[in-house]
Formats: sequence, structure tokens, C-alpha cells
Amino acid sequence: MLCQYKIQSCFLLAFLAVTPFFISDVQGQVSPPTRLRYNVVGPDSVQISWKAPKGQFTGYKLLVTPSSGGKTNQLILQNTATKAIIQGLIPDQNYALQIIAFSEDKESKPAQGQFRIKDIERRKDTSKSKVKDPEKTNASKPAPEGSLFTCKTPAIADIVILVDGSWSIGRFNFRLVRLFLENLVSAFNVGSEKTRVGLAQYSGDPRIEWHLNAYGTKEAVLDAVRNLPYKGGNTLTGLALTYILENSFKPEAGARPGVSKIGILITDGKSQDDVIPPAKNLRDAGIELFAIGVKNADINELKEIASEPDSTHVYNVADFNFMHTIVEGLTRTVCSRVEEQEKEIKGTIASLGTPSDLVTSEVTARGFRVSWAHAPGKVEKYRVVYYPTRGGQPEEVVVDGSESTAVLKNLMSLTEYQIAVFAIYSNAASEGLRGTETTLSLPMASDLQLYDVSQSSMRVRWNGVLGATGYMILYAPLAEGLAADEKEIKIGETSTDLELDGLLPNTEYTVTVYAMFGEEASDPLTGQETTLPLSPPANLKFSDVGHNSAKLSWDPASKNVNGYRIMYVKTDGTETNEVEVGRVSMHTLKNLAPLTEYTVALFSQYDEGQSEPLTGSFTTKRVPAPQHLEIDEVSTDSFRVSWKPTSSDIAFYRLAWIPLDGGESEEVVINGDADSHVIEGLLPDTEYEVSLLAVFDDESESEVVAILGATSASATTVPSPVSTTSATSPEPSTAVFRTGVRNLVIDDETTSSLRVTWDISDYSAQQFRVTYLTAEGDRAEEAVRMVMVPGRQNTLLLHPLLPDTEYKVTVTPVYSDGEGVSVSAPGKTLPLSAPRNLRVSEEWYNRLRISWDAPPSATMGYRVVYKPVNTPGPALETFVGDDINTILILNLLSGTEYSVKVFASYSTGFSDALTGVAKTLYLGVPNLDSYQVRMTSLCAQWQLHRHATAYRVVIESLEDGKKQEVNLGGGTPRHCFFELMPGTKYKVSVHTQLQELEGPAVSITETTLPFPTQPPTTPSTPPPPPTIPPAKEVCKAAKADLAFLVDGSWSIGDDNFNKIINFLYSTVGALDKIGPDGTQVAIIQFSDDPRTEFKLNAYKTKETLLEAIQQIAYKGGNTKTGKAIKHAREILFTGDAGMRRGIPKVLVVITDGRSQDDVNKVSREMQLDGFTFFAIGVADADYSELVNIGSKPSERHVFFVDDFDAFTKIEDELITFVCETASATCPLVVKDGNNFAGFKMMEMFGLVEKEFSSVEGVSMEPGTFNVFPCYRLHKDALVSQPTKYLHPEGLPSDYTITFLFRVLPDTPQEPFALWEILNEAYEPLVGVILDNGGKTLTFFNYDYKGDFQTVTFEGPEIRKIFYGSFHKLHVVISKTTAKIIIDCKEVGEKTINAAGNISSDGIEVLGRMVRSRGPRDNSAPLQLQMFDIICATSWANRDKCCELPGLRDEENCPALPHACSCSEANKGPLGPPGPPGGPGVRGAKGHRGDPGPKGPDGPRGEIGVPGPQGPPGPQGPSGLSIQGLPGPPGEKGEKGDLGFPGLQGVPGASGSPGRDGAQGQRGFPGKDGPTGPQGPPGPMGIPGAPGVPGVTGSQGPQGDVGAPGPPGAKGERGERGDLQSQAMVRAVARQVCEQLIQGHMARYNSILNQIPSQSVSTRTIAGPPGEPGRPGAPGPQGEQGSPGMQGFPGSPGQPGRPGERGLPGEKGEKGNPGVGTQGPRGPPGSTGPPGESRTGSPGPPGSPGPRGPAGHTGSPGSAGPAGPPGYCDPSSCAGYGMGGGYGEPTDQDIPVVQLPHNSYQIYDPEDLYDEFTPVQEEMEAVELRSPGISRFARRIAKRSATTPERTKANGKSPSQ
Repeated sequence: MLCQYKIQSCFLLAFLAVTPFFISDVQGQVSPPTRLRYNVVGPDSVQISWKAPKGQFTGYKLLVTPSSGGKTNQLILQNTATKAIIQGLIPDQNYALQIIAFSEDKESKPAQGQFRIKDIERRKDTSKSKVKDPEKTNASKPAPEGSLFTCKTPAIADIVILVDGSWSIGRFNFRLVRLFLENLVSAFNVGSEKTRVGLAQYSGDPRIEWHLNAYGTKEAVLDAVRNLPYKGGNTLTGLALTYILENSFKPEAGARPGVSKIGILITDGKSQDDVIPPAKNLRDAGIELFAIGVKNADINELKEIASEPDSTHVYNVADFNFMHTIVEGLTRTVCSRVEEQEKEIKGTIASLGTPSDLVTSEVTARGFRVSWAHAPGKVEKYRVVYYPTRGGQPEEVVVDGSESTAVLKNLMSLTEYQIAVFAIYSNAASEGLRGTETTLSLPMASDLQLYDVSQSSMRVRWNGVLGATGYMILYAPLAEGLAADEKEIKIGETSTDLELDGLLPNTEYTVTVYAMFGEEASDPLTGQETTLPLSPPANLKFSDVGHNSAKLSWDPASKNVNGYRIMYVKTDGTETNEVEVGRVSMHTLKNLAPLTEYTVALFSQYDEGQSEPLTGSFTTKRVPAPQHLEIDEVSTDSFRVSWKPTSSDIAFYRLAWIPLDGGESEEVVINGDADSHVIEGLLPDTEYEVSLLAVFDDESESEVVAILGATSASATTVPSPVSTTSATSPEPSTAVFRTGVRNLVIDDETTSSLRVTWDISDYSAQQFRVTYLTAEGDRAEEAVRMVMVPGRQNTLLLHPLLPDTEYKVTVTPVYSDGEGVSVSAPGKTLPLSAPRNLRVSEEWYNRLRISWDAPPSATMGYRVVYKPVNTPGPALETFVGDDINTILILNLLSGTEYSVKVFASYSTGFSDALTGVAKTLYLGVPNLDSYQVRMTSLCAQWQLHRHATAYRVVIESLEDGKKQEVNLGGGTPRHCFFELMPGTKYKVSVHTQLQELEGPAVSITETTLPFPTQPPTTPSTPPPPPTIPPAKEVCKAAKADLAFLVDGSWSIGDDNFNKIINFLYSTVGALDKIGPDGTQVAIIQFSDDPRTEFKLNAYKTKETLLEAIQQIAYKGGNTKTGKAIKHAREILFTGDAGMRRGIPKVLVVITDGRSQDDVNKVSREMQLDGFTFFAIGVADADYSELVNIGSKPSERHVFFVDDFDAFTKIEDELITFVCETASATCPLVVKDGNNFAGFKMMEMFGLVEKEFSSVEGVSMEPGTFNVFPCYRLHKDALVSQPTKYLHPEGLPSDYTITFLFRVLPDTPQEPFALWEILNEAYEPLVGVILDNGGKTLTFFNYDYKGDFQTVTFEGPEIRKIFYGSFHKLHVVISKTTAKIIIDCKEVGEKTINAAGNISSDGIEVLGRMVRSRGPRDNSAPLQLQMFDIICATSWANRDKCCELPGLRDEENCPALPHACSCSEANKGPLGPPGPPGGPGVRGAKGHRGDPGPKGPDGPRGEIGVPGPQGPPGPQGPSGLSIQGLPGPPGEKGEKGDLGFPGLQGVPGASGSPGRDGAQGQRGFPGKDGPTGPQGPPGPMGIPGAPGVPGVTGSQGPQGDVGAPGPPGAKGERGERGDLQSQAMVRAVARQVCEQLIQGHMARYNSILNQIPSQSVSTRTIAGPPGEPGRPGAPGPQGEQGSPGMQGFPGSPGQPGRPGERGLPGEKGEKGNPGVGTQGPRGPPGSTGPPGESRTGSPGPPGSPGPRGPAGHTGSPGSAGPAGPPGYCDPSSCAGYGMGGGYGEPTDQDIPVVQLPHNSYQIYDPEDLYDEFTPVQEEMEAVELRSPGISRFARRIAKRSATTPERTKANGKSPSQ
């Protein structure tokens, strides 16, 4: 929409519903909006608000018109909007505003007004001057004692005040609430025996501030009111009303029978849950309710809450400033009602009674029966109230007074319910008869079968469940990267069989079936099955093989095949080709090379992909030579040569001739279509050899054929080919050579024969003599190798011959009068070729299939030899025929690797072996382990085998050989053996059985516990030899891992280094015991690089250690201390180097100069990890650097001496401090920035971000704030650690145990130990027990006398830790008392005896059930965020509970890590310039500067004595840190030779995954591959830390609106949505915070790069149980290997000609298609089809868009007055896991209108509203629902298409 004001601008109106729907029975005319108000929220922005009209209507029309003229801007708003922000205004311009409510065919009268920004600001300045400080106004301060009404009735009451403490009130207004409460309490005669006053505050979850019996005087109550803390949170009034009914109006809380009970509610907004049932329950319990609403409270809701009549029980004021106006009226009404109630109670109290004998029966999963004994008197009705113990909306059943039983229906399964039965009399109700009952679990489906499996489908069948309303089936592939592709099917209760289609081929799927009972789901029934692979073609054949072509044929794969892909490659790897064909079964390959072996891979192509290849090979034939070469038409100087062509694709012939008696050779090229040529210019009477060669179109050449011919003599004419004359004839004659043999060809080669054929050109030959000998043979053998054949025979088979041997074959015609011209040709027999391409498939537990490709030579069969690789046994072999190339080998051992060899059999012997390795599947259980090992029994457990049908478990005594054996079903993962012998070693073996097949034994050994015996006395240790320094007394108890880091740089020198060695010798000599049972010592010498002299576990005696110290050699170099400290962490302090858990870790750093690298970061990190640093500086060392290295306090951990001779001055003190650290029961830890003696138990149990994934049964979740992780200990997780790793020296006498935890809805009611220490017999020694059923806390231990002692705490403050919220618990143990502090408030203290020490031979466990009897029994689920043991009793007094949102004080608490800033939420006038920023990012190294001017000469020093000459070195005297110039560059080395490329592989079937190999070296980059498809979006993570400021980009074009993202994947089952659902609140808080952060960042083009997360719709309706977890995330990706030549996937191919064939490698994992690294990013894809009509999840985060163009500078406005100090509570941004719902709307909730600068306005005289910050965003609705909570709409920010391009809330620019 365009508007005029100098430039064209546009405005945007976005809105968010901040009020619920109003429903009315009024029909007809639409009522107009009312109470139109204005509030300035920026220099050019005004917030408009109005009150919604009653009745039903569709929405609003908002009309804004500049009064000076101009276009009216109109926008349609939803009927839920009550506020909007207009931007782009001119401060001194007037504007006219109209708001019209409309329905489908009607409009209301407009609510009209005018405004101008300057007038509104002037009005606000006036109002501020009137009300400066609420403490100074009459409305806010307590009235004088005589001016207030005082209730003087003698009647007494129990008054409970319920105060709304939600965020919408604000701290400023909460002060006014305190003043109102002070005036209210002052009106009554308060005392323990008079009127009692209790108070509860609520937001997301309620809490008792004080009970009715907490204070005995009015002054104490008033003091508590004045100190009432502000809670903050959301508005859940219904939950709070139920809470005070159950907690405040109870005898234990101070409620008295027969006393009037008054409830007073104070709230400022509409509740986010249902208030009607809770209010009714309170009123029915005889509690009179008063409701006070302030500001935005809903008057109708107040009336629903309060007792009747509304006129005296409902109060509503427009602002907190006016609360003082209702004090007197309220107190008078309460006072009079107390008097009236007392009279009513006295008249009826005698007739009231309570039902008794509560009994439950007929318990099912969905309900149970409640029965009771009648109450006395005339009971009109009984009211049975019930609700889940873990929280939920109370429901009730009302029966007649004559009934004494009721059935509760439609309950949730496996849920404990609280039950209360009230007797209702005519004018009163009795106290409740209370009890609990737990429903049964829902029955689940059974006997899941997956059958009829194909490539893309399978059928699922199960046994149904009686009473189920339907079934839900979830199925997803288990392949990595595809697990998120989960699908869901819901069917009716009559179906128990269905087909799953659209599956991926050759993919394992997990299928889960839930039985549904309404919205509830049973436990899952899960199975797994793998779809069939795509069918490959079969029976590949080769025919019509020529020299450049071959015909392929095959049997079709399937009717569903789309086509085939043919890849053919030269076996030597020099050329690869590919062709795709349609649905045919034959194809001709052309343009092949002659006499070349080709390997062919044939793939079937389907819609789902391509099949495994079918492979084969063939060899093209030699190029055919011309045939029938003849010579005729002979003359004296010419003759004609003729021949018969053999192919039509001959390009030309090359004809050559040469005289046999010597001379020049001549040649002529003849066209390919010729078949003769006349050779002229010959010499007469001369014999010539004529040769002919054919050259084809593909440039291949045939073999040369030759013939002899002669010209005639000049005087003779030859009439016939052969002519002779008599010897006596005087006439001359010409002898013609008779060539009876032409076109000699040798073919049909085999390994032992050759076939010889020729053409007979002279049929007068009587015989032919065929001779043959090897090419290396001699003529002497010719007689042996001669065959005579008849003259009419022109073929002969030569055999037997040697394999792979070249022969020369000669054929000579024999005439009656002699021999003719002999013709020779070479021929070669075939080698004994081995089979190729060995493949292994169909691996099973006792069988596998091997296949191979036949060799090119014809064979007689194959010999297959196989033998186990790693187990002894004979080699087995079998023979198959020559027409078989696959065999199924049976009766193999399970899990055994076999060496397989295949030989080709020939008549002359066997070929070389084709070798490979194959392995059967392992039929054995994984993770076999023992547990509950006792004196006469032990148990074994294992992970189930997926195919097992049974297990045979055997236990055998290794002392007497006795055995026990038991057979178990395939679903049994554990078994216990009893009646064993104590102290005996047993072997437990588990045999996995599959039908009739049994796998090998998987065994462990375990020794039963011995009879308890007295420990032997320790023999006295003889004194050490006198040469060894004696141990000092302070070091007698030292036990630590001690490392010395010694500076070995050039500045030390040899002499001083020897002094360091002596210092180390005497320091280490002061220690007592060396080795694993005492102190372990390691030494690192460092300079440029650190060198480990020896590790912690290198020496176990003091003698050998001291000797090793004396052998350390001086290193030399520069000083890099930081690198040495890092080396110590990575190399020394590891398990391999001897580091022990739970032992103090101490480092002593000795240096004489400033480090040339950073030491602060690594030393600080190690100190946070529990390391203690001592820093010793000598001479020129930097003291500030030593302070950074050393631990705190510095006076204990940092030493400095002037020279190396002064080491003796600090030696005793250093030894004392080091040994005290090593002897301490409690190591030094860093907590909240301070050093404490204690234990960081979370780290010791592995409950930290880097380690929790390796702890079984533990997952990480957001804690009290999103920035704090907590860890969910799932049911039976049994997280434990050996005590010797945690507390090797036991516990101190005084300590504080600190927990921050949450009891979960599924935490059992039985007692469990939050933490306990067990001895080796699994008997508890010390711990903290929570009883979820009895709501008590117990601490226990053994005292110094060895007696077991327990102290149990109970009461209201103890019970609240079981209500489902996070709580911080301090258990303070001293020598005389045990004290409990909850949420930084002391709740109890009891006397105990001093504790005895504990055994370190047992274990420490979290969450263990008290009834457990061993290490592998049950444990309770809970959430744990913090667990520390501090070795002091004062820590709890210093703790501020900053981790709890309700107790967090922003002024005194440290900032939250990565907390968002809320400064944008209450934007005020521009502040003064801030302080200078911190240092920027370190820049690049600069060039060396020019020499500076010479400084003035200093005073002349005294002449010192000359010192000894030091060793020369590259480093100058210590003390200077000027860096020298870099040296000249070295000469460039010669370039290495390029390696040969690898041979081309033969395509083969994809192998099964092999074992993980060691990581290879980094290879060269591969070729760019094709761009891969975009991966699925990842799961939402915890918000990360803000990034560093980015560089402002250049202006970019405005992008189009992005298409909606695809629907998100179905989430796992969440927690049941109840009123105290932490999961809902956490998701909502996270979502609101992230949207708030991202919205501000996008609008202001913030430099922060906050990590975005996807917005999702959150539903807390109970979902089905989650399916079994997916495989864990893959490990870090290895570096890329060097690329090979592109080829088929599969095994190595036929050996190439350059070298011999190598052995095939181990079968690799299935390769990715293509070779090479990931290619560059492809161009953007085309716009996809429009999504479905429902809102999808946001797309993946994009990169920030370029910064938009700067706007035109507006006219400067007048300086406004300073606003009041705003308040921003960062905890509202960080998000916290308490309660649920939303509070008052913020800027992001309010529509915004951008207007042109051409309007004016008039202010509303009643405008007293708070300011808001403009948000130019359009909102997208996301529905949030919870059981018992009214529906409401929440808008999630979404950028409008008209917004200038900037970073979106989800991290993507519009163009993305």
C-alpha cells in the first residue's frame, strides 16, 4: 500500500491475538469496540488499544487517515486482536482513527478518535510528574493507623490470600500489591489464637509463602508481607486454587475446625487454565472466596471464582495505583462474613460427620470402584473427587446420600489417583475421606509377525487386544540417515493384518504396533525385517563376438524393470564405457578393440534404484586378414595380385613387395573396396615376396598374409603355372614355384591344442606335411613334431601341446616330384587361467555362498578348497562341473573366518588359485556380564540376539568341574544360579540356539564372594636404605598423580639445569610411597616441543624414580609453556599413562622466562577440570603469567626466586603445600569461580555433555533454564561408579551434599536412594533416601561406633520436592547434626553422632530402589541437574539458588551463560555512549617496523664481576622477547614422481560391511562429484552461544516469499500433558525465547549470529510410548583417502598386463555411488509444488541476507524527557522448566502499522498504559493445548513478504 510524504513508503500491519474468544448469546446488531486508548512506543510509533465488544463478530476494520488529507489506510484484523502499533507517523501531525467490528453481513458503529504523538507525550509527562514514586503516593503507602477500617468482631477466621506473581505484573506493580496486602492485614486482629493469615503466590506453579500457623503475631505477618519476593512466571489460576485447597486449608498447615475459612484471590489477567472446577471445589469445601481483579483481569472469570453475591465478593480496578480504593470495602465485607459464618458453623457443626473405611476394588486400566462407610447424620449426597497424583485437573462423581459406592471411569492407565470422599449436608460439607489407588497398565498386542516380504512391501500381523479402540503402526528404516523417515498408520480395532508398501529395497525396517485405547497407547510391540534387494538380470551370455563388436543377451530381471545399464571396461583398466537400454534382453556392443578382454556389468534399473550387477567377460577376436591371396597374369615386368576381402569395414590395404635376392621394398596403398592390384615395373625373371595388410575404419590392422611370385623371362612364354623342359633341351626354361598352400590360419586355441587350417591352391599336391615346434625350440625336434595329412585335407588339430606356449607351425605341400613352397604361421596355446571375481553372499550362521566368473579358457571343472583362518582344522574341498560358477558351502562354524580358494581344472593341470576370505555370521550373545555376585549365587545377563530362538546357559566350577545347565527362551536376557560354593571361580557359558543350530559358547569367569575373614595384619615395612632421602611427615599420607613440567630452554644453561635436577631429587625424595598405592610421578621437559621423560606409571619405587630423575638430559630450545601444559593433559593424564580416578592431580611448572605461547586458556580449563597447579618462577620469569598458571590462592600456589641457588628457600614450603594437596580427603575443585575442597559428582558419574552419551540409561534435557543441561536417569539406569574412583580416602567428617533435581511423574512411590554408597556386599553405608509415597526424606550412615543411624525429615516443605518441580536440596552433615535446606531455606535439623569412615571397595549408585538387593537391580527415574559434595558446612549459607527461576535475583546472581538480552523489550530513549569495546579479533601479523629513535642513555650501572661464558644458542639473553627476522627460504625440493594409477576394478556385488580399520592418512582430493540431495533437517538443539559480530554485507535485492516448508517428522512420545507438565513449559519457553531473540535480530540487523531452531507446534496431549531408540550418531568422519580410477563398485578386477594380479583386499563396506569428494554447491532448484494447507515446520536455517539500503534521514524530533527506569528480567528470555502457558502480551504480540509521515493525532486523556516496543512482524498461529486448559492461540513470528530483506527469524534470508 503506497502513501505520500516526500517519498513513497509502505506500512505493514501484523497482529497477534492477545485475548481469548468472547462468546455471547446476544445475536443481531454488532456492538462497537470501546475504551480506545493511545500510547507512544517510539519516535514515530503509537500503540492503539481497545476493549473488545460483547457478542459474536468476525473481526475488525482499522482505518487511519491523516487529518491534513491523504489516503485512508485500511486493514482487516482478527476478532482476537485488541492492540495494534502504528509506525511511520509524524510527531506533530494529527491522525484520525476508526475501529469497526464486523460480522458476515453487519458492522458496528465505529470507535473513533484522533491523536498526535506530541500531545500524547505531553500528557504522559504531566502524569509522570503527578506520580513519581509509588512509595510516596497516597494510593501506595499504608494509610495511617487511625484512617483504616479495623475489624473488631470477636469472631476469628483462617484467611488464605492467593497472589498472582506472574510476569505481567512486573516488579514495580508488585510493590503496590505488597502495600495493598499490608493495609488488608492491618485491618484484622491477627494472632495464633485469633485470625490467622496465610499466603500463597502462584504463576506457572504455586508455592506457599507461609502457612496459617507460620506467624503468631500481626507484626510478624506484616513483616513477611513487606519481604514477599516476586515470583514471576505464567498465570495458571485454576492450578493455584486447587493447590491451596490441598495444602493451605489443612490442619497441618494451621487450618482449624469450626473456624470461618476465607480465600482472597488477587490477579491481573485471565487464567491460562480452567478455574471453574477448582473454585467450585473450594466453595463446596466451605471456603468463602473473594476475587480481586486488576487492570486486564476478566470480570466474568472473577465472578465464576468468587462466592455469591458478586456485588460483595468481586472487585475490579483499572490499575494497581487504585487498589487502595477497595481495601475498606473488602475488609468490611470479610469482617461481616466472618461473623455470619461463625453463627452458621456453631449451628451445624454438631451434625457434621466424615465418611470412613475407604476401600477400592475392581481395578482395571481405565477405572476402579470406590466404597466407604456412611457418615453420621442426614447426608444428602456424597461427592467423590479424584485426580492424578502427578498433577491434573480434579474431576468428581456425585452420588445420592443413600449410596456408599461409586465407579470411577475413563481414567488413565498405570496412574496413581488421589481420592477424596466428602459428605454433603444441607448447609455444609464434611472433611474429606482420602486415599489412593493406581490403575493397571494397558494390555498390549502380541505375536507380531512380519511376512510376505518383497522389495517394496511387507505384511504385518499381530494378535489383537480385547477392548482396544484401534491400533497405531509406526515403521521406519534403520539405515543411517533414513531413521527420521518414520511413517504412521492408524487402523480400526477389527484389523490386525495390513500391508506396508512404498518401502525401500534391501533396507532393514523396524515396525512398532501400539494398541490404542482412545487417546492412550499401550506399550509398544516391535519387530524388524529387511526388504528384499532389487532383482538383477540373470544368465548373461555373449555371442557373435568379432574383432570390434559383441552381442549380449540375458534373462529379464522382473516385470517391473524400467531398463538396464551396461558398463563394459577393458580388463587392463584403460577404458570404461557405459550405455543404458530399455526393457530389452539383448544388445550389441560396438567399436571394441580387437583381441581385448572386456568385463561387463549389467544392472537392472527400477524406480527405487538399480540392482546389484550381473557380470561376465569376453575377448574380442583378432582382426581378420584377407583370404585367398593369389598371383596371376604374370609377365616379364608385372603380375596381378588378387585376394578375397573378409569384411566390409576395411578402410584401405597396404600392399608391399620385395625381391627375394635382395633389393628395395616397395609399397602401395589401395582403396578398401578393391580386391586386386597389378604390380608393374618389376624385374624380369625375378622372384618376389608379396605381402598384404588390411587396415580397418577403427585403425586396427589385420595380420600380414604373404605369397611368393616371379616374373617371366624375356624370351619365354609360360602357358601354364608349371612348365618344365627336358634337361637335354637346348631351349631355356623357367621353373615356377608351386604354392599349394595359402591363407594358413591357426585358431581354436585351448590350453593344450591348436587347430591349423589352410586353403589348397594346387590340388596336385599329394600330401601336406605339418611341422610345429615351440618358438624357443630348435630344428632337431622337428622330426618328433611332424604330421602328414592327405592332399585333400586342409585342417589339423595339434595336441597335446604345452599351455601358454607359442608355436611355429609350417605347412609344406608335397608333390610327386618334390615339395612346394612352405607357409608358416605362429600360434599360442591358452594359459591355465584362474577363475576371477570371487564373491561371497548369503552369509548365515552355518553357511555361505561363493561365486566366481569363469576364465576365458574352457575348463573341465572347478576345485573349491576352504579352511578356517584362525581355528585349527583340516582344509575341506569339493569339485563342481565346468558349467557351475557358484556353490553353497554348508556345515560351517558360526562366526568363523574362512580362507577360500577356487582352482580351474584343465586336462593339463590346475590353474592358479582365486583366493578370498569369507566369514559366517556370529551366533553368539553380545555383552555377556555378571551381576549380583554373592557368596552362594551369581547372575549373568546378556544382550538379546536378534535371531535366537533359545539359549543354553551352563555354569561350571573351575575347581571341581561340577556343572549346572538350563535352557531359556529366546527373549530371556538374564539368569541367576544358586547353591554355589563361596569363594569359588565359575565359568558361565551361553550358547545361542537358532532352531536346530547352536552357536559357540560365549563365556565369562566370575568368583563368588568368600566367607568374611579378618584382614591380615600388614607386615612392617623395613626402613629404606640410608642413600634414599627419608619421607617427610607431612607426605606420609600423600596419594596423588604428580607431574613436573621443567623448562629446558637455552636460557637455563647446563649448570642451572643441574640445579633443577637436584631440586626435583630432593622434592621427590620427600615423598613416602611411590606407585599405584601412593604418589605417581611424571616429568616433562619442554622448550620448543615438550618431551616426556617418563609417565606416571613408569616407576613403582622411590629408588628407581630418583635414579631416573638423575638421568634426565638437558634439552635446549625456546620457551613454550602452554604447549607443554597441553601435552601433559593429552599424554600424561590419561588412563594409558597411569592416571587414576578420584586421586588429586597436581602439576608443578618450573620456568625462568615468559612463555612464547598462550598459557592462560589451557591452565584455566585444566583447573576447572580439577587439576591443581603450582608455578615456580626463576629470575626473568613473568610473575603475572605465573599467577595465571597457578591455582588460587596465589600465595599458596605461586613461588618466585631470584636465581636457581635460591630453590632451597622454597623447597620445604613447596613440599608441604604439595603433600597437603595430595593428602586431602577432598580435592580442590572450582565452583562458581571459587576454589573449594570437594567433589564434582556429576563429572565423576559421567553426567557431563562430553561423556553422558556413553552412560547407559541417561539422556540430556534442558534444565531449570535452557542454558543449564540436566540429565534424565531413566528407569533401571542404575548409574554407578566404584567408590575407589570417587572417594578413595572416604568422606570427611563435615560436608554438604547438594542436589538440584526433579521427581518425575513416573518416579515410583516406593522409597529410593537419591545417592548412596554400598560396600562390596552391596549393603548401604551412607546415603539420602526419598520416599515418594510417604513424602519423606531420610539421611543414613554408620556412626563412629559402627552403629547404623537414620534421621527422617517430613512436613510441608519436604513434601513440595515431590510435586514435580526442580528443587535445590542441601544436606549439611556435621559431627553433631544433620540439617536439610530446600531452595535455600532451612526446613529441619536433627541430632546425629559423628560418622565413621566408609569402605572404598564398594560402589556409589544414583536412584537405586531401597528394595534392591544387588548391583543390577532397579533404580528410579529422575532428572538431575547438579550434584556436588562440598567439604564444608558453610556452603549452603552462601548459596543463592540462582539456578531456580523463582529465587533468582538478577542483581546478586551471575549472568546466565549465553543469556539473551531483553533490552529491546523495553526500549527507552537513546542512552549515553557506552564504554570502549573490548579488544577485537587478533589481526594478521604485521611487517617489521622501522627502527625507532635512539632513547636517552640510562644511568651508568656499577661494574659487575665477569661471569662464566654461557653456551651459545639461538635465543638471546632471557628477559627480552623481541622476535627475530625470519630466515631466508630454503631451496625448493625436487618434485616427486607421479605414482602409477591403480588398475580398474571389476564390477561386483556390494559386500557386507567389514570391520572398522585404522584411520588412514589423508588422501589427495578427488574429482568433483555430483551434488548430493539435501539431507533431512536435524533435531532442534539447545540454543548455542552468540557468535562473533559478522561483517555487514552489501545491499542485495529483495527476495520472494519462500514456499512453506514440508511438514515436520512425527516426534517421539512426550510426557503426559498435565497442569504441571514441565515438557510443555520447557518447549513453550524455549520457543518464545528463540522467537523473541530471532525477531529482534532480524529487525535490527543485529550483529549477533544466534543459532536458530525450528518452530514446532507443541501438544501436551498424552502421546504413545516412544519406539526403541535409533542407532547412535556416527563417529567423526575420517579423512578422505586418495581417489582411485573410476570404475564399478565391487571386488578387484582381472590383473592388467603391466603386472601380476594382487590378492583381493578384505571385503569393504558398501560404497557410495561415484568416486570423488563432494562437488561444489549446485544452483538453486526450481520452486517445488505448493505444500498442504496446514502450516509446515520452518525450513532449515539459511545464511544471513545482505543488509538492506539505509533509510532516508527523518526530520529530527524534539528531545523527549527521560523515561522511568525499565526492568528487564533475563530469566524470561532464557526459558525455564516450570509451569506452562504465557503471560501478558509483549511487543511481539501486538500488531504493527507503518504509516506515512502526513498525519496528526489527539491523545486520550485516560491513557495511563505502559509503553511497548514496536515489532514489525506478522504472526503465524501455533496452537497449544493441555488437558484441562482452555484453548488459546499463540502467534509465532513470521516475516511478511513486504518487509525489506533481512535475516529471518529462522536464520534464512527471504531469497533463500
